[in-house]
Amino acid sequence: MSVQRKHLVKEFNHFITCYVCKGYLIKPTTVTECLHTFCKSCIVQHFEDSNDCPKCGIQVHETNPLEMLRLDNTLEEIIFKLVPGLREKEQQQEIEFWKKNKSKENGEDDGPRNKKPRMDDENEEDGDQDYHRSDPQIAICLDCLRNNGQMGENIVKGLMKKFIRCSTRVTVGTIKKFLSLKLKLPSSYELDVLCNGEIMGKDHTMEFIYMTRWRLRGENAYPMVLEYRPRIDFG
Repeated sequence: MSVQRKHLVKEFNHFITCYVCKGYLIKPTTVTECLHTFCKSCIVQHFEDSNDCPKCGIQVHETNPLEMLRLDNTLEEIIFKLVPGLREKEQQQEIEFWKKNKSKENGEDDGPRNKKPRMDDENEEDGDQDYHRSDPQIAICLDCLRNNGQMGENIVKGLMKKFIRCSTRVTVGTIKKFLSLKLKLPSSYELDVLCNGEIMGKDHTMEFIYMTRWRLRGENAYPMVLEYRPRIDFG
């Protein structure tokens, strides 16, 4: 009678760990050009600075490598079965994250709020503030929504760099200020910011939109897309 050999998880680490962060693959996402797989957050963040695969160096796409990503739900289930407690750990971390940020959103922070969210590519002096850099980050694509004949289209243009990374606590109001600054709009000029065709309120945070609006479109859409246009006056 043959003896069944037991395998250690570390024997499979080469197949279930991320080349970028060296940890277990979380939301494993595969580059369709070369079939290398990374954590979703790791590869999305990498593609903000490069169009090449971080492992093999092949150019994934000339302009938008995010289009060449696909979630591997089967691999995710295999990893959760191989690594005891990993699924529960991730779920608990997610619960704690949303609880923490919900309490902050409801004004339960200690002390005054004197740190404003900011985009990563602003060139301000940091001082002693971290501008929410320690917060969880989210990748966003800011697209100019075109509507033939709409007033203001001669002013509102597309951004040179439409992919940004910011804190999940950043609000739509801050995104509007960012757009106004980058597009050099008059201070009195109003913009609408939309997700999936729905106008977002100025106090909506990126985490709120991602959880309640964007996720309805499915896991394979990268990154979260927000559209902007001149405000339409229905009065």
